Amino acid sequence: MTVKVLILEDNPVARDFLSRVLRESFSDPISITEAGDLETARAQIALTGPQGLHGADPFKLMLVDLELPDGNGLELLAELTQYPATKVVTTLYSDDDHLFPALQCGADGYLLKEDRFEVLVEELRKIVLGQPPLSPAIARRLLTHFRHGAAAEAPAPAPVGNSANAAGNAGARPVPIEKPVDLPHLTPREIEVLTYLSKGFTIKEIANLMGIKWFTVNDHIKSIYRKLNVSSRAEAAVLASKQGLV
Repeated sequence: MTVKVLILEDNPVARDFLSRVLRESFSDPISITEAGDLETARAQIALTGPQGLHGADPFKLMLVDLELPDGNGLELLAELTQYPATKVVTTLYSDDDHLFPALQCGADGYLLKEDRFEVLVEELRKIVLGQPPLSPAIARRLLTHFRHGAAAEAPAPAPVGNSANAAGNAGARPVPIEKPVDLPHLTPREIEVLTYLSKGFTIKEIANLMGIKWFTVNDHIKSIYRKLNVSSRAEAAVLASKQGLV
């Protein structure tokens, strides 16, 4: 099955470069649609079904530039939060003012067009492995941001010594027992994917085990995350563990 890809980029040279990166990144046949502005992109997306949200053959991957002649790529990301595609920002901006709004609007990855051809190919290949495609500079920025945030929000250490032990024995609070969490509306196929996912298999490995394409597994994972209201493999694994799936 051919993987449909949309490139939203106003610079023709950049579009050609990204097309070559895509063709090098994936072993499956791909069909690339190009758009130079938001209006054209919206029209192409709408062709896949009502409001561009459904249809027999929607785009599986979108590369979205931020600065466009008729607006900002963030507008499109915000409109397509439920669209069944992996959405990756491709831009020249590596600062927080562009990075974090893009992630908040639903971007699944963030790549810098100034990176070398080989780096972009490697990062896009991570989609098949179930990893977010992030330029190395962006990954470092995110790590620094969250490390600093975690240090600022870390609770003060508990006191040690006899007084702490006495206080703990006298007024220790019971640990709340968590209730089992249901897996609402998951199909048998999604439960199977969730089970493999929780055991640490990559998207490509799950696809091979189930005899389906990697982008079909990716669709199942997005549906699982949405139904369980989680945003990561770790959160999904916790729920699967509580249900005895792993």
